[in-house]
Amino acid sequence: MNVKKAFCIILLFLVLLSAMAFVSADDDKQYSIDQAFIELTVGSDGLLHVDEIYDYTFQGTFNGVYRDIPLKEGESITNLTVNAKGAYPVVKVTDEAGKKHVQIYLYADEAHTQKISNAEVYIYISYDMENTVTLFNDVAGLQYKLWGEDWDVGIDALTAIIHLPGNKDNIYFLNPQEYNSTSFLSNNTITLTSKSIPSGEFYELLVLMPLDDFNNATYAKHVNENGKEQIIHNLEESVNGRNLWSISYIVLGLLSLISPIVAIIIYFRFGREPKVDYDGIYEREPPTDDAPAMVNALIDNTHDIGTPNMKGFEATILNLIDKKVFELETRRDQNTDLTELFLKLNRDKTTGLAIHENTVFDIMEMFSDSHDIVNLSNLNNDLSYESNAKLFMEEFKEWQQDVKHEYLDSENLETYFNAKGSKFMKVFGIAGLVIGIIIFILGLLTHLHNGIFAIGGGIVLSVFSFIVIMLPNDIFGQWTKKGRLFYLKWKNFKKFLKDNSLINEHPPESIVIWKKYLIYGTALGVADNVYKAMKLQEKDISGFDDDIFLYHHYGGYYMMHNAFITGESAATPSSDSGGFGGLGGGSGGGGGGAF
Repeated sequence: MNVKKAFCIILLFLVLLSAMAFVSADDDKQYSIDQAFIELTVGSDGLLHVDEIYDYTFQGTFNGVYRDIPLKEGESITNLTVNAKGAYPVVKVTDEAGKKHVQIYLYADEAHTQKISNAEVYIYISYDMENTVTLFNDVAGLQYKLWGEDWDVGIDALTAIIHLPGNKDNIYFLNPQEYNSTSFLSNNTITLTSKSIPSGEFYELLVLMPLDDFNNATYAKHVNENGKEQIIHNLEESVNGRNLWSISYIVLGLLSLISPIVAIIIYFRFGREPKVDYDGIYEREPPTDDAPAMVNALIDNTHDIGTPNMKGFEATILNLIDKKVFELETRRDQNTDLTELFLKLNRDKTTGLAIHENTVFDIMEMFSDSHDIVNLSNLNNDLSYESNAKLFMEEFKEWQQDVKHEYLDSENLETYFNAKGSKFMKVFGIAGLVIGIIIFILGLLTHLHNGIFAIGGGIVLSVFSFIVIMLPNDIFGQWTKKGRLFYLKWKNFKKFLKDNSLINEHPPESIVIWKKYLIYGTALGVADNVYKAMKLQEKDISGFDDDIFLYHHYGGYYMMHNAFITGESAATPSSDSGGFGGLGGGSGGGGGGAF
């Protein structure tokens, strides 16, 4: 062995020894929070005063600790102070997204030159919180995490005292219940102690108080609706749900191995597609003359075959523009010098329309003025209002049912697609995902060595089940021969529309076909590709001044699409009281650690 090789081996050996020493030294550095004391004072003005004391034990040398206090929308913290016993603190407070970050450097000497080492330190944090107490029309409520799930370590015991503004008709709940040790209410004070709370778990207080206990509550959040019944309902649902999971210990990790077998059986029983006499590469023209909404329901909405989506709705609007039921108008805004887009509703052209087309006309009529004109530039703003959005979504669902009734009721849909296998696998996937998560959690919570098998099984089952849920319906469902031929031809037509080079090589000779490209391209989700191809061909083809082309040219498609997406979002806003009372939804909590 030469000297160079020997030197390299010795150097490698020294590096490994250093790494082992570093790991060993790092293992010697640890800390714990032996106990915590939380005192809450609810003022009659709605202000919540919080005092926190944490008993830290450090083994090894540390720079300090930090505390993250979450802030829900509208909440704020004032008068924050920090002190320490057993060390000299230097405090840095920063406002971060959705939380207050308190960084506390701890020193062993007053001159702040020596870090703390092998010490017991008490940290005192005090602050006021605004808009944390909520006043409903029938009750006042405080939902507050006494211990948050974001602490780096667990705690051996927590003690809390809560002072309420009044001493009558107060009701309180502590959850999760498995961490309750002792608690009682005396006059206007709740006193409680908890059992050991592991890292990653929370401990939450919910207290309901009479409204009469609050006077001029300027620091409280006010919600103009009754809350007590909904809060109790949310709490019971959350507690019952947690109890349901806790009794699921009979589930075995072996289920993760059974799930793929079940999927294979379902696929061979229901998912294999029939053979059809068709080997086309692409289709240059729409394969059938079916309504765009029907094509959309069968081809584009792969996760609910037979139900049209918003693209089908937008394609129907384009089709009505082509039929002159909607006429395009443009106006120049003198103030902004921008072109505004309008749709004129032509009632004289509604005779003979299909039911779902009449529904689209009625929906657009809701947003028209007295002259039957819809300002597309303002439609997004109109649908941002919850009342308008909910009305729109109700009518949109009615439109979906109209399409299914006209073209794809259960009997007619079965001539295209057999959904038995996909329905079974959706249920199987949801159940498997829930069970997989439970198995994974149980594996994490157990102290037995074989918990690793439950963790692995839970991960496998959860991932597999999630994939099953996300798969298109036709993986485990099955097209009929008629449906398979329909599907393949329309998929090839979509492929043709997506490839601009194919359209440039074989451009349609008729403006009528270009219109169909746009209409069906919208239904299939490739309208942008068609419009780009049109712009490339515009110099060679005259007649592109038709309303359906101008609708795209002036951004009508994007205005309408964005407006409808806004309507979908605004129709399902989060309620002020909807989550109040559910486990883990309270203020406070957060966590912290040492560094």
